[in-house]
Amino acid sequence: MFIKQYLIKPITLADIDEAEEVCAAHGVPFNRAGWLHILNAHNGFLPLHIEAVPEGAVVPTGNVLVQVINTDPTCAWLTSYIETALLRAIWYPTTVATVSKTCHTIIARYLEETADNLNGLPFKLHDFGARGASSEETTAIGALAHLVNFMGTDSFSGILAARRYYGANMAGFSIPAAEHSTITSWGRDGETAAYANMLKQFGGKDKLVAVVSDSYDIWNAIDNLWGGELKAQVESTGGTLVIRPDSGEPVEIVPEAIERLMAKFGYTTNTKGYKVLPACVRLIQGDGVCAAAIEAILAEMKKRGLSADNVAFGMGGELLQKVNRDTQRFAMKASAICIKGEWRDVYKDPITDQGKRSKKGRLALIKEDGQFKTVQRNTIAAEKNQLVTVFNNGQMVTEYTLDQVRQQALKA
Repeated sequence: MFIKQYLIKPITLADIDEAEEVCAAHGVPFNRAGWLHILNAHNGFLPLHIEAVPEGAVVPTGNVLVQVINTDPTCAWLTSYIETALLRAIWYPTTVATVSKTCHTIIARYLEETADNLNGLPFKLHDFGARGASSEETTAIGALAHLVNFMGTDSFSGILAARRYYGANMAGFSIPAAEHSTITSWGRDGETAAYANMLKQFGGKDKLVAVVSDSYDIWNAIDNLWGGELKAQVESTGGTLVIRPDSGEPVEIVPEAIERLMAKFGYTTNTKGYKVLPACVRLIQGDGVCAAAIEAILAEMKKRGLSADNVAFGMGGELLQKVNRDTQRFAMKASAICIKGEWRDVYKDPITDQGKRSKKGRLALIKEDGQFKTVQRNTIAAEKNQLVTVFNNGQMVTEYTLDQVRQQALKA
């Protein structure tokens, strides 16, 4: 995304003039001569070579993911110049994708233990994060990172980013869903009518509709409305009603809600010996959801003999916003410099924090016995290097589709 949006467009003289004006007013020096050289010698394209791990690869922390090399000796300054923008373009989606992948791993494990199959896994974690993200672009990048692992999202920006940057006509899906105002607008006495209206408007054979049901009393909604007055309607639509609690302690609410639904709608026991609601009704928990909460909820459900098939999750700020560069300790440092044709290692090694020691030399990423390892490039054959050239002197060299990224992620 970053390469397509920012690096394949050449800079212009107007860009240079504006940057010089802004830097002067800001009180910092501006390398006008260097930028004019890029404009005149390279037609405004950045003389950089960027290589990176194939997108979607699951690589342990502490390894090289991207390496940037200047291709014009007079532009050695350019690699540091691009650090902030490039690092930001990498750490955020990588971290979101990792959070999403962690949830994927947890849910898959409980499905394997308590469900007959993993068919529903792609839709078990839904992106609810758009309203909690810091900007439209943040939402697009983070939502698309989540779609590497799952196919459920309410962050439409990620769908558009997938179309524009990764060749995915439709990367994720959603369903009609009530929110509190579409229920409370009917008044407390009209709660049943509000629920019935959702079924009438959006229910039907093979259709799914989600309805938030805790605007007043979630237990009354389950026991007396969905499981009482509207029970026949729910069972006869031919689709699936997804009930959404939205308050309370999730580890307590979710299992109890499922058990109450089973008391009203019945259940079957699967081949693993766990209880499963009939196909007409399911639950989605979208409040207070994070990886730890998902683990705790599913553990409690398993303890009570309830299959993970009964529930899906929605994740908001915890998915797209509650991350930062230090979540996985991302950093970008100079590692090598060429002086008079001789390459020299460059690194930092502060005595007060060994964890901040940086890697040195021209780096490569290899895979030995299925494990990634960062080494110096001159110690291996070139074909062993897992880093792939993605950008060179203004041109995009390697491009991935979302399908390719997803397939790469599934290899782990």
